[in-house]
Amino acid sequence: MNESVKISQEMIRLYDEYTHLTLDRRDFMNKLAKLTGSVAAATAIVPLLEANQARAALVPEDDARLKTETVTYPGASGEMQGYLALSAEATGKRPAVIVIHENRGLNPHIKDVVRRFALEGFLALGPDFLSPSGGTPADEDQARDMIGNLDQAQIVANAVSTVDYLRQHPSSNGKVGAVGFCWGGGLINQLAVNSPDLAAGVAYYGRVPADADVAKIKAKMLLHYAGLDDRINEGIEGYRKALEVAKVDHRIFVYEGVNHAFNNDTSEARYNKAAADLAWSRTVEFLKGTLS
Repeated sequence: MNESVKISQEMIRLYDEYTHLTLDRRDFMNKLAKLTGSVAAATAIVPLLEANQARAALVPEDDARLKTETVTYPGASGEMQGYLALSAEATGKRPAVIVIHENRGLNPHIKDVVRRFALEGFLALGPDFLSPSGGTPADEDQARDMIGNLDQAQIVANAVSTVDYLRQHPSSNGKVGAVGFCWGGGLINQLAVNSPDLAAGVAYYGRVPADADVAKIKAKMLLHYAGLDDRINEGIEGYRKALEVAKVDHRIFVYEGVNHAFNNDTSEARYNKAAADLAWSRTVEFLKGTLS
């Protein structure tokens, strides 16, 4: 991080309010300017708070170890599109993993995460939940607004359809897990409630489902939370108790001292490599143990 620019926790919380709640861009910039002392300082800090898709991918798009393609498949009420990745040397059936994006759509970072899972030996698919609206645009603020206008029931139904698609894919062993981040983490919890065929769910800092719905979960669950993420963490204990009562196989990890979106390596201010690496190793081990 640029040491000449000091990012405070209050600034990160303000950005979280802007990206996930009701604060609009103008109000966000005005409040950030008050925190930093000037509009110029606020403008300099914004790129450190926002995801920067120009940052180098961990796995290049043209990595020769992988086969990647854009696929289409039936959604609940129309066609879904997604980004599919598989080892170029894959033989036989592979465990399948759905990678659900944040509230900015199927962007380059999430496609990179799909490729990372493929290198771990999975048949990996990143569905674009903005498919019903024409697909993810390049402008991430526009994508966020579009996601906010989606029908929640349709979102969940399309996620269930994605499980069905991967279960029947010729390269799949029929066992499907799903990993989601932020908005996608909340969708993982809803998918687990609504798809009895989901074998494993991994939610990164996702909104919890209603207590009354937890008993419907058949999947094994792995839940990652950021210690500084007060907004999301309010739901942890209630979710934990509901999972225990329902006897759902689950593991919960809270990574102290890190922020919401700590896994996103394109966000300089919020990314935490140590927490991201630990959560990743736990995720891969969990999915291999559950889906193989």
